[in-house]
Amino acid sequence: MSAEHLVIPLADLTAVPYLDAEGMLPQQFAGKIGAYAIFSENQTLQYVGYSRDIYLSLKQHLVRQPRLCYWLKVQTIDRPNRSLLEEMRHTWIQSNGAPVPGNQTDQQQWEQAIDVKAAMTAEERAQHQNPELDERSQVKILKTVARRLESEILEILNQRGLQESLRFNPKLKETGFLDLK
Repeated sequence: MSAEHLVIPLADLTAVPYLDAEGMLPQQFAGKIGAYAIFSENQTLQYVGYSRDIYLSLKQHLVRQPRLCYWLKVQTIDRPNRSLLEEMRHTWIQSNGAPVPGNQTDQQQWEQAIDVKAAMTAEERAQHQNPELDERSQVKILKTVARRLESEILEILNQRGLQESLRFNPKLKETGFLDLK
């Protein structure tokens, strides 16, 4: 077995801050292939994933779960190898000794665009479901909710000192979803 196929135990990897002192994501993972584990502020494992571009994936997770992304551990590989990446993820999850919420009950919040309908207030929901509303007005309500949610996410991240440039996909807002472009 080559070094390329060796899964490093999660406990043996060094924790890296999700945001550095300058408020930036770890640039060393831009364009890198590998598995990563995301930890909360108190270093509780929240999610284990893998990606062809770890940096871009970390950016998406930060927007989707801004209150849970504080630390990470990463193992990179040289070439895409899905079975190895899945083995890394499986091994790390199993070694945790407790369920990993982002890989079980909360998986959709980590891996899918944010559904803004779930964040609607009762008033917004009533307006959106009004049968007299035309499609254009419904889209306008979705975009308003998406902008509010985007603003709340950015405020949380600004309080954490984020300096990273984030650009949300404007077309997704019209469909009731929020994600980075």
